[in-house]
Amino acid sequence: MSNTLWLRCEKKQFERRAALTPTTAKKLIVAGYSISVERDEQRIFDDEEYEAAGCTLVPNDTWTQAPLDTPIVGLKELSVSTDPIRHTHVHFAHCYKRQAGWADILMRFAAGGGTLYDLEFLQDAAGRRVAAFGFHAGFAGAAAGALAYAALKEGKPLAPLEPFQNEAAMISVVKSKLGGGKGVRALVIGALGRCGKGAVELLQKVGLDENTAKGGPFPEILDVDIFINCIYLSSSIPPFLTASQIQEAGKSRRLSVVVDVSCDTTNPYNPIPIYSINTTFDHPTVPVEVGPNNPPMHVISIDHLPTLLPREASEQFSSDLLPSLLELKNRGTTRVWVEAEKLFKEKLGEAVQEAKTQNGSTH
Repeated sequence: MSNTLWLRCEKKQFERRAALTPTTAKKLIVAGYSISVERDEQRIFDDEEYEAAGCTLVPNDTWTQAPLDTPIVGLKELSVSTDPIRHTHVHFAHCYKRQAGWADILMRFAAGGGTLYDLEFLQDAAGRRVAAFGFHAGFAGAAAGALAYAALKEGKPLAPLEPFQNEAAMISVVKSKLGGGKGVRALVIGALGRCGKGAVELLQKVGLDENTAKGGPFPEILDVDIFINCIYLSSSIPPFLTASQIQEAGKSRRLSVVVDVSCDTTNPYNPIPIYSINTTFDHPTVPVEVGPNNPPMHVISIDHLPTLLPREASEQFSSDLLPSLLELKNRGTTRVWVEAEKLFKEKLGEAVQEAKTQNGSTH
């Protein structure tokens, strides 16, 4: 198989991370790969950094013109379209758990004969993801939650968020906004995973009182200031918090900020069914219906939180992904890629069946 790679630009607004960094690209080139990189002003890494690493720069958003045997590497999902996909793609597609529009995404691959290797489902022999942004998602989510709490204390919603240059800058800003954070309580559910560990570490570094929870239900959620959900959802579970619980608590409720780092907004098993939209960096919170005259509550449900620390998060992720990328040219026989393709074909079959069912119901 081809030993070429093509790093595409990211089309998701505010997304500054990259699945492939100049550091990792250089290591791949040393190993014999040839890499084309689309120019991208939005990316945290300058185009010149890739050029210095030995990559070939190509125009922005031109991956459809790449040779068909060249895998296209990206981070977030492709722009919404009905165009058939003919290439092999490596990115987070967000369509294997029947999220909104999942079948439409997969049917593009069916129409074009392309293949999807979803980054979320690249696993090692023990079933653990080979690369994940979990730690930085939790870290950044906890920071955003603390900032939202500070804003609400001033009687206003959280202002638009901008990426931080580094972790130290983020911690400094959060500490300043909290004024020390004494007495502010946060609860992290899913604290033992990568994401939860990141959330706990941020809370500790800014001086907040944090608790972690095991099992459910969780009535104590209403008795903290900030609730951070970090679980990895794979099946139906009882909800952590419902609209009726919030309204029944009335003025006795302490909780004012929910950070859904897991961000299973459109997942039918969403354990926090108190909101229905993903928030964004320019509108980072959405208010919850709390009932008349009750204290406000806001939800943060940004699905690419690690981009608040884009350089550090990208370097960590790309470094973890490197061993698998080195074997991408041998994807027909290397276990991690063979299993990922098998899963793709299973999900593709489900999408085809879904399409048949939908077509049948319209006649």
